[in-house]
Amino acid sequence: MKNRYIDLIDQTFYFPSFGFNLEEDNLTFYGIPLMELIEKYGTPLKLTYLPKIGEQIQKARKLFTTAMRKNQYNGEYVYCYCTKSSHFSFVINEVLKNKAQLETSSSFDMDIVRNCYEEKLINKKTYVLCNGYKTKDYIKKIADLINDGFENIIPILDSLDELDELEEMTKKPFQLGMRIAAEEEPNFEFYTSRLGIRYRDLLSFYEKRIAGNPKFKLKMLHFFINTGIKDDAYYWSELNKCINVYCDLKQVCPDLDSFDIGGGFPVPNSLTFDYDYEYMTSEIIQTIKNVCESNGVKEPNIFTEFGSYTVAESGAAIYKIIAEKQQNDAEKWYMIDSSFITTLPDTWGIGQRFIMLSVNQWTKEYQRVNLGGLTCDSQDYYNSETHINQVFLPKNNKAESLYIGFFHTGAYQESLGGYGGIQHCLIPAPKHILVDVNKKGDFTYKVFAKEQSAEAMMKILGFE
Repeated sequence: MKNRYIDLIDQTFYFPSFGFNLEEDNLTFYGIPLMELIEKYGTPLKLTYLPKIGEQIQKARKLFTTAMRKNQYNGEYVYCYCTKSSHFSFVINEVLKNKAQLETSSSFDMDIVRNCYEEKLINKKTYVLCNGYKTKDYIKKIADLINDGFENIIPILDSLDELDELEEMTKKPFQLGMRIAAEEEPNFEFYTSRLGIRYRDLLSFYEKRIAGNPKFKLKMLHFFINTGIKDDAYYWSELNKCINVYCDLKQVCPDLDSFDIGGGFPVPNSLTFDYDYEYMTSEIIQTIKNVCESNGVKEPNIFTEFGSYTVAESGAAIYKIIAEKQQNDAEKWYMIDSSFITTLPDTWGIGQRFIMLSVNQWTKEYQRVNLGGLTCDSQDYYNSETHINQVFLPKNNKAESLYIGFFHTGAYQESLGGYGGIQHCLIPAPKHILVDVNKKGDFTYKVFAKEQSAEAMMKILGFE
C-alpha cells in the first residue's frame, strides 16, 4: 500500500503543475529552492516571485488579442492593473514595466499615481481608471491630475452626484466613465449592487448632464460582477444586458468607444484547478461583437482590470510546524509558527482556500491533520482543502523540522492583514522576501521587510 506523501500527491493530482516540482525530497516553486530560502531566512516568511506578474499580464494580452483576431473584432484591448489587490511598489513597478495601465479605488491611490509619474514610470498619456465611491479628497486629487494635463485620467462615476464636484474642481475638459449597477447573483443578500448607477438612469443622466457639455466626454461604460468571469447563465446574462446598454448609449453618444469588463479571471486554489481561459476570452469577445452587430454599433475597445489574476500566483507563505497536539482520538493538530488570521486573513474571513503543500519530507508517510495558528482565537485554523474536506501532511519527524507552504497568496492578504500595523494577539508580521531572476538566469533574493519587531508594535501602541 502506498501511503507516502509523494504517493498521495501523485495519485490525486497532475503533478508537477502550476510551477511546482520536486528536487529530491523538497518542493520547488517556479524553480525556487524553498528549503534553501528557509535555511537562509528562517520562517515564517512570505515571498513574491516578481517575474510571474509580468507573465500574467502577457498571458492575458495574448488571450484577448488572439480572441479578437479570431473573431475579426475591430476594437483594441487595454490591460489595467487593479491596484487594491496589492499596492506595494515592487508590484506596481513590475506592472508598469510590462506596459500595463492602472485602475484605482480611493484617494491615496492617486498619490501612488503621482509618485509613479515623478519616478518616470508613467506619463501623462497613461490610462488611470478611477473607480470606487468618490470622497471629496479623492475627487480633488483626480481633478488635480486632470488640471496638470494628464490626458487619460478617467473618473468612473459610481454615483450621479460625483459629476457636480468634478465639474467644479476641474479646469480642463476630461473623459468620463460610468459604472453600471449590475444585478447580484440570485442567492446574494441584495438584488442590485450598491456600486454604480442603475440601468434606467444611465441614458437620461447622459442626456441631461453630459450631452452637449464641452467639458465632458463619455468615453467608457464599466461592468463588473463580484462572482468573476464564470461560464454560467448569470455571467452571460449580465454581460449581454450591459453591452446592450452600451449600444443604447452609443446610438446617442459618438464619443463612447470603450467597454470595461472589470476583473474576475480566477486564480488556481487547488492542484485540481481547471479553467479554460482561452474559451472564456473568445466567448466574451464573440458575445460583445454579436450584440453590437445586432444593434448596428461599432465594437468598443475592451478594458480589463485584473487584480488577483495579476499578482496572486506570485505569492507564497511558508511556515514551520513547531508542535503536534493530539486533542482526541480523531483530531490531531499541527501548530504553525505564525497565525492564519494575521498572515492569510482570507482563510478566516471568507473561508478562502489556497494551494497548500508540504515543502519537505515528501517520502514520509502522511496523516490527516488540522493546522492551528498561534493566536488564542478558536477561528485561527485551517482544516480543509478545496478538493477535500481534510488536510493531509507528512507525519512530523522530530529529527527533521517539517515546513509547509501556502501558494498563490499574492493578492489582498497583506492589506487585509493590516500590514505594518497591530496584529491579532500581537503576533508579528513575517519577513517578506522578493525573488527575481538576473540576466544570467539565477535567482536573486532581497529582504523587502524584516519580521515585525516588538519595539515597532510598542511604538504603535503608545508605549514609548
